[in-house]
Amino acid sequence: MNTKIILFASSIILGIGGILLIFMPDFILAYFDIQDNFTSALFMQILGSMYFALSLLNWMSKGNLIGGIYNRPIAFANFTHFFITSIFLVRGLIASPGYNYIFWVITIVYLIFSILFTLILFTHPKKVTDNK
Repeated sequence: MNTKIILFASSIILGIGGILLIFMPDFILAYFDIQDNFTSALFMQILGSMYFALSLLNWMSKGNLIGGIYNRPIAFANFTHFFITSIFLVRGLIASPGYNYIFWVITIVYLIFSILFTLILFTHPKKVTDNK
């Protein structure tokens, strides 16, 4: 499994989400019909900073061997984030299936990354060799 592509993709997605949450919390709160006040905007910006930090971790680690015992903290952090968030997103969709399509897209993306990081965490990586 090519972890470089997975870490690159998750870095881009988390980075975009983080930047949107940091700089546009009012727009996101209004879009999801959440009460817009100072506290909710502040929590959205804090969440955005955590997304951006995980994005940077993935970006800087994308060239390293990851999986099994190699760089286990990075694999475990991503697995934990995507797996737990997937559980809550699916639970939200089951409780209220009338959410808009963006909520469905976010849930599907999180489920895919949850599966990929589960595979990365619990399988031994194959080292890429150059045949020169």
